[in-house]
Amino acid sequence: KTIEFTGALHATVVKQVCLKNPSSKTLMYNAVFVGRDADAFSLPKGNTVTIAPKRQTNINVEFTSRFLCPAEAVLLLISKTVGGIGGATLAFSLKSEVKRIEPADILKCKSPCYEL
Repeated sequence: KTIEFTGALHATVVKQVCLKNPSSKTLMYNAVFVGRDADAFSLPKGNTVTIAPKRQTNINVEFTSRFLCPAEAVLLLISKTVGGIGGATLAFSLKSEVKRIEPADILKCKSPCYEL
């Protein structure tokens, strides 16, 4: 599954990922970002995700653009064994695109166009 982040340069974009636990045991995952631009992505609530039995949870994935070029990374959710049960490792492809550039500030300058 690919999650696409689009927004302005230097803006933070948040996407939600829904994780379901169909089993009768609690699942725990350790989240890791890997890839060329992994440092541009983060999980604001920490890198450990716990899903109660027969429940689902949403995790927020944040991306802050620093450059105009598209960013790519992979979000890996690696299962931790809890009570003898472990879940499958989950992988999500993360891609970004800068759609607009908003000025940080506007400066007005006055100067002659030319000098003789």
